[in-house]
Amino acid sequence: MKLTVIRLTTLSEQDLIDLGKIWPEYSATSLQMDDQHRIYAARFNERQLGAVRVTLQGTQGALDSMRIREVTRRRGVGKYLLEEVLRDNPGIDSWWMADVGVEDRGVMAAFMQALGFTAQENGWEKC
Repeated sequence: MKLTVIRLTTLSEQDLIDLGKIWPEYSATSLQMDDQHRIYAARFNERQLGAVRVTLQGTQGALDSMRIREVTRRRGVGKYLLEEVLRDNPGIDSWWMADVGVEDRGVMAAFMQALGFTAQENGWEKC
């Protein structure tokens, strides 16, 4: 089975289980999804391995809570997830990734820099 990145528009029972493993701090009711508030997930064998929340406003996009399940980290899942989110939103010319909820800021900083983001106070930016 191939790793795919999808934009979630509705949440199945399995999606809720998987997202609960990725984001144990969020309840199902707090996962808002509409045209401005999106959730993208990296899926393999019908299971979510990672996810990121996206908020769009005009030509600006904000990313937060990007997390990959620990058992699949360091295999390119996060890179593929983020690249697909940016590709799926070509009208966005300025991206911001908040460092809220980042487990290891040093690791995340290296990851974000490798994807062309620059460090700012409280997060990373890509214009």
